[in-house]
Amino acid sequence: MINQINSLKMGKFIISKNTNGEFKYEFLNNNEEVILEKSAYKNKAMCLKVIESIKRNAQDDSKFYRKRTTENECYFNLKSSNGQILGTSKIYKDKATREDAIQLVKIISADAPVEDYSKLLLKTMA
Repeated sequence: MINQINSLKMGKFIISKNTNGEFKYEFLNNNEEVILEKSAYKNKAMCLKVIESIKRNAQDDSKFYRKRTTENECYFNLKSSNGQILGTSKIYKDKATREDAIQLVKIISADAPVEDYSKLLLKTMA
């Protein structure tokens, strides 16, 4: 799996807005699939600050909190040093797939570019 990850193109962070005007980010793999996300930021600066925190904290395995839903599906939260949830993953069918996603975040998030679609979406909605 690590060799496959190393051969992949970089992931990316996408900043956009919810319909209520709050900012959100999504971290996508090279197939445009959402790996990690979080919303409800009042301004873009806060969203960017969280993305920078993800890039730093994703290098530390102890910041990944492995969880299960009531249906026994797997997901994870990435937390900062102060315990704040920086993002929540999508739901995975098993632990192995969740671990692959965590490894992907560790390897490609640090150098991932940030693309801002928040203004574009506002123009579309207006």
